Amino acid sequence: MRDVAIVAFAQTGHLRRTDELSEVEMLMPVLHQVLDATGLRTSGIDFTCSGSSDYLAGRAFSFTMALDGVGAHPPISESHVEMDGAWALYEAWVKIQTGEADTALVYAYGKSSPGQVRDVLTRQLDPYYTAPLWPDSVALAALQAQALIDAGDTDESALTAIATRSRAAASDNPHAQLAGDVPAGDYLVRPLRTGDCPPIGDGAAAVILAAGDTARALCARPAWIRGIDHRIEAHGLGVRELTESPSTRLAAERAGVFERPVDTAELHAPFSSQEVVLRKALGLGDEVSVNPSGGALAANPVMAAGLIRLGEAAARIHRGESDRAVAHATSGPCLQQNLVAVLEGESTHA
Repeated sequence: MRDVAIVAFAQTGHLRRTDELSEVEMLMPVLHQVLDATGLRTSGIDFTCSGSSDYLAGRAFSFTMALDGVGAHPPISESHVEMDGAWALYEAWVKIQTGEADTALVYAYGKSSPGQVRDVLTRQLDPYYTAPLWPDSVALAALQAQALIDAGDTDESALTAIATRSRAAASDNPHAQLAGDVPAGDYLVRPLRTGDCPPIGDGAAAVILAAGDTARALCARPAWIRGIDHRIEAHGLGVRELTESPSTRLAAERAGVFERPVDTAELHAPFSSQEVVLRKALGLGDEVSVNPSGGALAANPVMAAGLIRLGEAAARIHRGESDRAVAHATSGPCLQQNLVAVLEGESTHA
């Protein structure tokens, strides 16, 4: 296995609406920022991979328009996933493992403001039995939250405490959409209040990956990807135990999370109740700093929020604030698909 690291990370300030900006205009400053951080030019990137969703954009092959932000020249080796950008990072990591690339640019973006994202996300559901009923993403998350409460794993006050802690942590994050004292609010779908749910907004993020000595030359303290894996639950919600996440646990085992303690966890938990499930699956205790960036409760640009979890964990390693971190990304209803990565600083490199 080749040593591969995240050497640069950038993200937009996440906003409720960016009507005045196209996806390209939203992306370009972020792409320039990660390139400037490493001193690389587009010609120095061996592979480019992006994550986005045509359903959000409302048109087919929308990612081809976003490529204008990368530039038309020189020609590039490029790929795209109709997934959160965390899965684009996984593809880029595999590309580097094959030896076909030493550097990779990964970016993701999403504009949820033009449509009704709760309705758009129903298109992820089983098309024969569930999707025709149009259960939206918040209603399904509320089913999961109620299952956790009925099982005795949490209660409404504990969920409020998770949201309060996350937004308080986001006060130190200049990119967060929500931060500080955010009220619990009214019930959106019982038992979830507005404060238990992610903000709807627009945003983008990008990272640069590099292998071996190239990474060391580009970054003073690279965030080495020591393990990465992703797994999926059954598509049918009725055959799953919603209070557990075996796919997260399996991905964590394969990524090596349990080999040594972690000090930081960036969890992609758009709903406060999902942090309860993920903490249990990953075996995280109170000694671990969970979502010091504020997490998805502070900013949740669809298709970029998972990549941001990887980027935020890497940035803490770059700054020397973490030595070993776990980063998690999810997609689909009720934590259906889960990706887990272990990131380490140079001092912990075996």
